[in-house]
Amino acid sequence: MTKPSSLTELIDDLNVRYATAKLGGGIKKIESQHKKGKLTARERIDYLLDDEAYFLEMGAFAGDGMYEEEGGCPAGGVVVGLGYVSGRLCVIVANDATVKAGAWFPITAKKNLRAQEIALENRLPIIYLVDSAGVYLPMQAEVFADKEHFGRVFRNNAQLSAQGIPQIAAIMGSCVAGGAYLPIMSDEALIVEGTGSVFLAGPYLVKSSIGENVDSETLGGATMHSEVSGVIDNKYPDDKSCLDAIRKSMSKLGAPESAGFSRVEVVAPKRQPDEIFDILPADRFKPYDMGQLLECIVDASELDEYKPDYGKTLLCATARVDGWAVGIVANQRTVVKSGKGEMQMGGVIYGEAADKAARFIMNCNQKKIPLLFFHDVTGFMVGSRAEQGGIIKDGAKMVNAVANSVVPKFTFIVGNSYGAGNYAMCGKAYDPRLIYAWPTAQMAVMSGAAAAKTLVQIESGSLKAKGKELTQEAEDELLKEITDRYDAQLSPYYAAARLWVDGIIDPRETRRIISLGIEAANQAPIMKAFNVGVIQV
Repeated sequence: MTKPSSLTELIDDLNVRYATAKLGGGIKKIESQHKKGKLTARERIDYLLDDEAYFLEMGAFAGDGMYEEEGGCPAGGVVVGLGYVSGRLCVIVANDATVKAGAWFPITAKKNLRAQEIALENRLPIIYLVDSAGVYLPMQAEVFADKEHFGRVFRNNAQLSAQGIPQIAAIMGSCVAGGAYLPIMSDEALIVEGTGSVFLAGPYLVKSSIGENVDSETLGGATMHSEVSGVIDNKYPDDKSCLDAIRKSMSKLGAPESAGFSRVEVVAPKRQPDEIFDILPADRFKPYDMGQLLECIVDASELDEYKPDYGKTLLCATARVDGWAVGIVANQRTVVKSGKGEMQMGGVIYGEAADKAARFIMNCNQKKIPLLFFHDVTGFMVGSRAEQGGIIKDGAKMVNAVANSVVPKFTFIVGNSYGAGNYAMCGKAYDPRLIYAWPTAQMAVMSGAAAAKTLVQIESGSLKAKGKELTQEAEDELLKEITDRYDAQLSPYYAAARLWVDGIIDPRETRRIISLGIEAANQAPIMKAFNVGVIQV
C-alpha cells in the first residue's frame, strides 16, 4: 500500500530527533563517563531492565529548544520511563550526567515530579539512579522555592513511603546539597565506590563556609557513609554490581494489588497498524473516519458504539485493547450536515455530542472501564444557534464528567487539540495517566490562522475607534507575524518540550502503550466513588 509521504516523513523526523535526544550531552561527554568507569544513564537503564523488556520513555523531548543560551538541556537532563525489573513494572528515573553534570533545570524538576506522579497514581515501585550536581544555580530562582519546584520531589518521597510504594535509590555519581535527601528518603539507598558521593555541601563550600579542608571521599564517599555515618545501606564496586543488587531487591517485592479491570485473551486487530498511513490523510483539513483508525488499534478491529446515530462528531465506543476492556471517546472529522442543511467539517463538538460523551463517561465509571481519548478537535461549536441551544451547559457537563472520573484515563492527540476541546477530551490538566501525541498533533487555544484573523480584527477595530485605518499592507504583515508565531507553538515538539504531553510516538506504538498503561493502572485499586457533583441537566 502507498503511504503518504507527509506522515512517513514526520515519523522519520521523529526517529532522527529521538536518536539525537538519546545522545544527551554528546559523544564526548559519553566517552568521558566511560573513562571514569561509569555507565551512562541510558546504559544503566538498559542493564537494569529485564531481557527484551519494553521501556516506555516519557519526556524524551523535555527542554527541547528551551535553554539555548545555557547550551541546551537534552531530555531535561534525566531519563524517565516505565519498564520491567525482575518481572515487576516500575518507574525508573536516571540522571544524565552528560548534560551539565546532571544538574537540575526547571524542566528537570518538572520531569522528576511527573515520574513521581505516575508512581503515586499507579502505586508503582520507583527506582532512582542518582548522578547529579544538584540545582543549576544560574536558574535557581525558577527551580527552588515554588510548590512545583525542586522541594516537591522530597515531599513526594515522603508521600510515596507513607503509602507503602517502594523506592530504591542508587548513588552512582554526584549527589549534592538538597538533592542528597532524595536517595536518603528512599526505602533503600545504595552507592558505587569511587564514583558515588553524597553530602549537603561539597568540599569547596565547606572550605568557604567553615574553613575546613576535606576531600570528597572523606566528606561523603561510599566507605564513609557505609562504615561511619550509616547513611547508606550498602556499597558496590561498580555500576553493574549496584544495578544487580537493585534487581535482587526488586525480585523480593510482594505481589501488587489489583484494581480488577477486565482482561481476556488477546486478539490482534484485523486491520494492520500500517493502514493508519492510508486512513489518516496527508491533508490535515480533509475528513477521515476515526472509526477506521481505531480499528487498527483495538482487538479484532471491533468497536461497540454507543449512540452511533446521535452526536456524530464524537465517537463513543467500548472495545478491547490487548485484551483490556476500554471505553473510547474520539473526535470524528467526517463531513456532517448542519441544521441548515449545508455540509460542514467535523472535528467540532456539538451540544448533543457533548451530552452523549458525558453519559458514556459516566457509564464507564459505573462499570469500572478505563477511558481512552483520541483528539482531533477544533473546539466546541460557536455562534448564536449553538449558544441558544445551551452549548456551554452541554460542554460543562462533559468537562465535569471527565474531571470527576475515577477510572484511569489515557489520552492520544492525533490531530488538532484546540481550546476547550482539549479540556473536554482530557488534556494534561485533567490528569490522564499517560498522554502522548502523534507527529500530526497540534495544540493551542486555536489555529494560527484563526488566532491571526481574530487579533487583526481586534487591532483594526481599535484603530477605527481612534479614527484610523489599518492599511492592507500592514494587515497582511500583522497577519503573517501572528500566524508564524502561533504555527511554531502548534508543533507537538513545542508541547513535548514543556511536558504538556509525555512524548511523541509513532502511531503504530499506540496499542502497546495503552496496554502497558492499563497494566500499570491495574496495580492501584480505585478507592474513590464516582460523583459528578452538581450538573446542569
